[in-house]
Amino acid sequence: MRKYLLEMLKRKDLLLYLVKSGLKAENRNSYLGYFWWLLDPLLNVLVYYFLVVIILERGGENYAVYLVIGLVVWRWMNTTVTTSAKAIRKYGSIINQVYLPKSIFPLATTSTQLFNFAFGLIVVAIFLVIFGIFPSWHIVYLPVIVLVQLVLLLAIALFLAYICVFIRDIDNILSHIMRLFFYASPIIWEGSRLPEKYDWVVAINPVAIIVDSYRSVLMYNQNPAFLGLFVIGFTSIICIAAMIYFYSKNEHKIIKAL
Repeated sequence: MRKYLLEMLKRKDLLLYLVKSGLKAENRNSYLGYFWWLLDPLLNVLVYYFLVVIILERGGENYAVYLVIGLVVWRWMNTTVTTSAKAIRKYGSIINQVYLPKSIFPLATTSTQLFNFAFGLIVVAIFLVIFGIFPSWHIVYLPVIVLVQLVLLLAIALFLAYICVFIRDIDNILSHIMRLFFYASPIIWEGSRLPEKYDWVVAINPVAIIVDSYRSVLMYNQNPAFLGLFVIGFTSIICIAAMIYFYSKNEHKIIKAL
């Protein structure tokens, strides 16, 4: 495994290239280009705000800020999960010609979406200013929450990128699984929309824990859910280590499957 990690470090230039090319490819041939990184989360907020507040007449005080935080965080999760399923398969022609640590590809996908999320945070900051909400010192925990979400997504990306090489049907059901997490988490609804007896589902839902932690430090000037974040982060790090070890021992199977 040590040799494998050293090989990954040698390929850091490739990782940077994959991230840059991924960022360029997302808005290739579009008139607005990189402006879509700001416009896309903003349009998402407008659509759901119209649905919940105008049509359904729901949503409490500062609901627009509540909504934009949830949607921006969810967008990072959703795009990373759905794109990581094809992270290795899309580079099949390269993999079959040159030896490369295959874990670089899901790592590049996760890093690319991290840059997109950074632009989403700009949209969040704009909404905070518009609605006169100014975070207190609790905002120092923001990098911690981002880091926890990053390691969680990397663990998921490493798993999905590998398994979807062999079981491609998983790619077809991912959107349905993500939709289930979307409605089981407080993304657009305030609090849980599940019956009270199922509140425990939200309580152990990592998506809900992370989203609520962002809102705590950005909106409510409160501490994030430290215990939940620790459990998510610690478990994700163990999974990442296990997956990298697994990659180092089983990468030859990927070449055969491609």
